Amino acid sequence: MPSDHIVAVVERAKAALVPIEAPPEPIAPNEVSGRTLFSLVSSGTELNWSYLGSAFPSHPGYAAVFRVDRVGADVTHIAADSLALCLGPHRTFQRAPANLVVPVPESLSPEHAVFARLMCVTMSTLATTKARPPQTVVVTGLGPVGLLGALIFQSCGYRVVACDPSDSRRSLARQAGVEAVRPAVPLDDPSVAGRAALVLECSGHEAAVLAGCKVVRKRGEVVLVGVPWARKTDMTAHELLHAVFHQYAVVRSGWEWEVPLHETDFKAGSIYGNIADAMRWLAEGRIDVSGMYQLADPADCDSVYRSLLDQTWPKVAAVYDWRTYV
Repeated sequence: MPSDHIVAVVERAKAALVPIEAPPEPIAPNEVSGRTLFSLVSSGTELNWSYLGSAFPSHPGYAAVFRVDRVGADVTHIAADSLALCLGPHRTFQRAPANLVVPVPESLSPEHAVFARLMCVTMSTLATTKARPPQTVVVTGLGPVGLLGALIFQSCGYRVVACDPSDSRRSLARQAGVEAVRPAVPLDDPSVAGRAALVLECSGHEAAVLAGCKVVRKRGEVVLVGVPWARKTDMTAHELLHAVFHQYAVVRSGWEWEVPLHETDFKAGSIYGNIADAMRWLAEGRIDVSGMYQLADPADCDSVYRSLLDQTWPKVAAVYDWRTYV
């Protein structure tokens, strides 16, 4: 059996791949386990909460695809030797309750499947917004969450205008298939200003929130998906409140966990249902993530985080490749 390892943030702005022992006890009847193939880095959460955090060691992770090698006696929807996705850490093995694991379609590449977790973030807004296609949706911030959100809403028939000041991110968005890409929210474009039914704010930048409140139609929604990790401007609350009041804007949280983990009899839509649907869309080619990421050796985790932090990583996302550790 190969030795096991986990990505750990050992001190502020310092990560390393360190040895770890897998739990020796047998899996529970409701669990599955297996060896990790790929895991996705969430640049926002992992950088700000873990890499630049205050509690160490921390063990970041967002989504992992693994090959199932053990299946609990009560598990019926996941088979041994199949691929599955869980919300697990960056480590050589995964182990989780089966109701928190989603099978990966056979036709879907496992390194693409991990993106279903990030797609799920804005799919919660898709499930809760009052905006309906073909209305206009403005997306601000084209990191991985915003870029996937733009593609998701565009694929559902909305008119999407995606905005980011970064030349490289706009270029990646065009390559990914986003049809309308702008360097800033088009406040002077009469076809957009005052006509957007929804602003999907994915940057966490307060100036983007203000611009969103100015461009949205009356009673349109500005949904705050991006986390405001740090203050970016000297703008005042009055500026924002003025725009909200005079545009009659509905400003709300983009908290993805607003939808339940699993569907219930009287509430359709769920986190794990969205993940399963996202993988189906990936498998069908409805969403193409092939140009969004670069693979990385987990042993290089510190340089990966540093490159994502200073925005020198060549793509909008990084995926750890664990196949040599299996």
